[in-house]
Amino acid sequence: MRILATLIVSAFVLLPGGCATDRAVSQTSAATLDFALIGDMPYDGRQEKEFDNLMKDIDAADVAFVVHDGDFWWDGAAWTEQAGGLPPCSDEAFTDRLARAQRSKHPFIYVAGDNEWTDCHRAKPRTYDPLERLGKLRQMFFQGDASLGQQPMKLVRQSGNSQYASYRENARWMAGGVVFLTLHIIGSNNNLGRTPQMDAEYEERNAANIAWMREGFDLASRNGSRAVMIIAQADPYFQNTWPTYMQERYALWAIGVKPPASRRKTGYDSFIAALEKETLAFGKPVVYVHGDTHIFRIDKPLVGRQSARIIENFTRVATFGHPDTHWVRATIDPGDPNVFRFRQETVKANLVAH
Repeated sequence: MRILATLIVSAFVLLPGGCATDRAVSQTSAATLDFALIGDMPYDGRQEKEFDNLMKDIDAADVAFVVHDGDFWWDGAAWTEQAGGLPPCSDEAFTDRLARAQRSKHPFIYVAGDNEWTDCHRAKPRTYDPLERLGKLRQMFFQGDASLGQQPMKLVRQSGNSQYASYRENARWMAGGVVFLTLHIIGSNNNLGRTPQMDAEYEERNAANIAWMREGFDLASRNGSRAVMIIAQADPYFQNTWPTYMQERYALWAIGVKPPASRRKTGYDSFIAALEKETLAFGKPVVYVHGDTHIFRIDKPLVGRQSARIIENFTRVATFGHPDTHWVRATIDPGDPNVFRFRQETVKANLVAH
């Protein structure tokens, strides 16, 4: 299901500060703090050039850090030789994308997507073992306790807990009175439902993700943080959990389609349930940033299971993605009574002639 319209809302703003690891967060700074959100790029040869324009734009901006929310190259099955660019899942693609991230003048935090490993079993012109590619991804992109980029920022990784030693990609940092955390939640139904081996991988990673999210919320509560921002690749299709009246208004009525009588189980159900519980208990602004669907939007899609109404302190931000090569500026502003402000940043060099 695709969003057919964009609902732009003012989301809540937090108190800013410097980039830091887990520690008490200052609640007295009067300065704003900006950071960049990107994802689902670069895919083909054209967008590899546009990505250079985008990073030049971001490098020149006064931002504290950059977060790429996954899908650093084309979907394995969608790539064609005519599209150009590096073949998905190849060693060359891994090396190129790491080099691009490392050239960032700002700290560059990268979140794993499904294109990077889950979909590699169907990659062209050759296929790969997804778990082998996942191992390579972790080894190349998530080493040490710092971000990528020319000015690395210190991070806390879930792998610091021996129980979750494999999950180096799940990271956390604090800035401007906000707890930021990344989760390895991916498209392609979160790797659930393809093979028994992949289902086992999903179960283990899903448990690690939920544990890491709960730990982040606990930290935010103990520190008196003003908000939590979660960044992952997957659009978890919140609308799959909506009551019928909301689904009927979700553009389906316009084409005469009725919502299904029964809801299909997905690889996101337990995450959404845990997210609802933590968001309600936290009681302060929570933002979920993702890519996956390539449609820039800001809305409030999390609905309470009991109330059947939106959960007001939750906001979703979906970033631009292929074929569009632009970025989102997020601002933490102590002067705003809400939580975050978000502004689209259109890269002039990447404008399309209509």
